[in-house]
Amino acid sequence: MTKVASGPGLATKAIAGAEPGKPVTLRTIRRFVAEGRKFACLTCYDATTARWLQRAGIPVLLVGDTAAEMILGYPGTIHAPLDFLITLTAAVRRGAPDTFVMGDMPFMSYQADDAEALRNAGRFLTDGHADAVKLEVDRSWAGLVEKMARAGIPVVAHIGARPQLSKRRGGYGSTGRTASQGRQLVADAVALEAAGATMILIEATPVEISQRIVEKTTVPVIGCGAGPACHGQIVVTQDLLGLTDWQPGFARPITRLGDQLVDAATRWAGMVHASELGEHPYSMSDGEAEKL
Repeated sequence: MTKVASGPGLATKAIAGAEPGKPVTLRTIRRFVAEGRKFACLTCYDATTARWLQRAGIPVLLVGDTAAEMILGYPGTIHAPLDFLITLTAAVRRGAPDTFVMGDMPFMSYQADDAEALRNAGRFLTDGHADAVKLEVDRSWAGLVEKMARAGIPVVAHIGARPQLSKRRGGYGSTGRTASQGRQLVADAVALEAAGATMILIEATPVEISQRIVEKTTVPVIGCGAGPACHGQIVVTQDLLGLTDWQPGFARPITRLGDQLVDAATRWAGMVHASELGEHPYSMSDGEAEKL
């Protein structure tokens, strides 16, 4: 197991299943699957949080286009600029050098032109130091996935509910609720693996669909509200920590850091108002105050 950096007196956890002294790679994740080891994934958008998540032993981090909502305050994911996400991806890599980092290709960074898509995906690897890129696709995008794979770009194919299509659909929602939709999703996964996708991410589908996809494909499958059959599970970190006002049903908070943040800020305000800041740490050199 790989030990991660720690601060003074900080108890850290190893990244479970990783080789000693080596970062998590696609080979590591494939070994997780082969050994039947479920693995955890979380979104991350900054170096500080990434450092703590690596210390917790989380092997996979996604720099998601949900940064548009979590960081920039927009109502949807389509407002995440390309350069912004590449910058955040590089920050997460610096904070968590031993984790597997996925960069999320934002709205209109790959849809308009294949050549532009290849260049943009390549920037996530070169400028953002990502290990893979994630695209919201179905089997009609198999040609682009194949070109990226041929260029040496690892692709995580995001199927099922695809938030970048929410404007067309009138909002977020699940999919795969009918047998017809389920067959389409299975066909999507099979075709995208055949095109060269290195992993599949399924969002907001019934458990029967993800189970069938796991059975019909050979690559690691990550679920985002897709049930326990998936090899890995991912949620938005802010949802998990109780920092958002609303969470999807599959990402219920396990702690309430929002309440703790309010409490800490309130206590700080009280300290300021009462001038109870403790001893001041800086002083002038001997004899300098008299010269003022």
